[in-house]
Amino acid sequence: MCDDPIPAAVRQALRDYRRLLDEHGPSWGEDPIGYVRQIETSAYLMDEQAFWITCLTQAVERFPGAADTELEARMAELDPHEIIRDALGGQVLDNLAALRLTPGGAALDARPQAVLDGATFRTGLLIDSARDAATTVLLDGEAHHVPPRGARLIGVTPQSVLTVDDEPVSLESLTRTARPATLRLRAGFPCRWSVTGEDGQGWYPAGAPHRLDAHRRPYFHGDDLVLDVPAEPLTVRVTRGMEYATEERRITPGPGTVLELAPERLYDAASRGWYGGDMHVHMNWTGDTVGTPAHAATVQHGEDLHVLNLVAGNVASERVYDREALEHWAGQDLAWSDATHIARLGVEYRNDLLGHLYAFGVQRPPRRYHTGFLGTADWPPNGQGCAELRELGAVLGYSHPFHVPIDADAPPAFALTSGRNCSAREIVADAALGLIDSLDVLNHSSIHATAVVYRHLLGAGNTLAATAGTDSMLSFERRGNQSSPPGWERVYARVEGPLTAASFADAIRGGRTFATTGPWLELDAGGLGPGATLDARPGDRLTVTVRSVGPEVTRLELRTADGVVAEGPPHELTAELTVGEPTYLVAVASGPAHARSFHHTGVYAHTSPVYIDVDGHHVAREADVQWCLDYLDALEELLRTQARLESPGQLSDHLALLDEARTVYRSRRRT
Repeated sequence: MCDDPIPAAVRQALRDYRRLLDEHGPSWGEDPIGYVRQIETSAYLMDEQAFWITCLTQAVERFPGAADTELEARMAELDPHEIIRDALGGQVLDNLAALRLTPGGAALDARPQAVLDGATFRTGLLIDSARDAATTVLLDGEAHHVPPRGARLIGVTPQSVLTVDDEPVSLESLTRTARPATLRLRAGFPCRWSVTGEDGQGWYPAGAPHRLDAHRRPYFHGDDLVLDVPAEPLTVRVTRGMEYATEERRITPGPGTVLELAPERLYDAASRGWYGGDMHVHMNWTGDTVGTPAHAATVQHGEDLHVLNLVAGNVASERVYDREALEHWAGQDLAWSDATHIARLGVEYRNDLLGHLYAFGVQRPPRRYHTGFLGTADWPPNGQGCAELRELGAVLGYSHPFHVPIDADAPPAFALTSGRNCSAREIVADAALGLIDSLDVLNHSSIHATAVVYRHLLGAGNTLAATAGTDSMLSFERRGNQSSPPGWERVYARVEGPLTAASFADAIRGGRTFATTGPWLELDAGGLGPGATLDARPGDRLTVTVRSVGPEVTRLELRTADGVVAEGPPHELTAELTVGEPTYLVAVASGPAHARSFHHTGVYAHTSPVYIDVDGHHVAREADVQWCLDYLDALEELLRTQARLESPGQLSDHLALLDEARTVYRSRRRT
């Protein structure tokens, strides 16, 4: 499916990534800031929150009285093995057994994994000591020193020789031998498959990455695939992205078993002129494997993801992963693209204090990809990066914007949490100045907080499309939402004419979008859809209909700038509105946690607005304008106290941007 020869520079970059993985593990040697420390542990933790809670608890205990910013810096001093041990809280995983050391001896705690005859097996072993004295553990003659009450992570096989207190510890219980069988899977088109045993152990085709999604379910992509599996009861599931249901079969395979199984389609967006895209996917961004163009092709078609934006970006240093691929393929559709699938190389522009942006459709690589890393200045403002990316033809918006839940009536300071946590802090200024096109309302962080900020921005007179970016990473096999398949959230854009990178970008610029974790969501306001503007007069009557498709939706809402004006159950909601002040209309679909949704807070979809202009006036709700002005004041204080700047002139550049945005917001007030 990916027939384009990989150029020499990209091949060399992939070799470099494999070397970095071999030498440093999942961090690839990046600067050990907070989220790099999380990367080091991600393959062994059930969720990302467990890491942060454990780190905070350990840091507070070890450094009492330290300020929040100091605690964040102190994370680099914490022992990652002890973080894993404490975060697991006594659990053992399929890829991490535990050797419990107590004053009375040592005991192995493991979930036995099935191994086919003749297959090799290697796994992680966490040495967890409850002893008050240091202990030396010998593995194949090599000494591993475990501090008092400490932990150490090592790699073992069932054949390893493990000795504690001069006594051997058998590792045979790590595995059980299973009689082999073969299983051939056919759907007739590329799909996402999951094959699991009764104990949850996953089985994969040879050469496929051993990925787990946010539900910790094993998965892989393709069609007409052959797997070596145990001759025992297995559950096979097949689906194909969010437009399809999931089919499931239980089988006990033997030699040469063939299973033909295809998922049912729930809706066909492309047939209606709508195409779904993921604006934020990394092929490589550190991790426990190396992503390749072939992997990206298999995933995109297996998920039936219409538009894939593979972004080049740094992690915590100067290295920009997949930069070489961008430099070769910028402005081109990748080899596996077709009439309904477009893949492009794009950019993630990053500053951890001011926020991260996706850029789709760049015709050339930018001069700058990031600011503020390795102690460098948080300068220039993100707005300058936006301007350059715009000049390169990009459509762009802020990614994974806000992390802490925010109520609609909360003051702006709630959105401006402290620390270099990648929040989209500059968005209120950049939106006013027309420097961005969208906001990833659907993301892996707080959807609800982002939706609150999005609606404040709309109410204050900004025109922004709702988009979606998962931040999925093909170089991770086990990292929660980051190892979930690209497209688990999507922005659907109504394209005019054939699907191309340009027509999709134009649809986002025009606001003809909705973002979703899975449900189809329609907004019809007097025959107009998202992105349209209705010119009205006070007293005009308007019929508005909201429709959804998808079994996971339990609630529909119709919102204006003043809040919810109609609500009800799925699958259709109709309301009659009388036009008063200028406003906007958006539709929202929601529901509790569901197997079709990978987001930790449940099901969600949100449209871009239909704008209702009244007597030639665009919406500029006083409360929202004031919220944005107060936000800019709080952002100025944050810049003065937390930004790393090298001269008064650099601060002046930031303040000038804020002042320019303030002027815009003040001009929107109706006297």
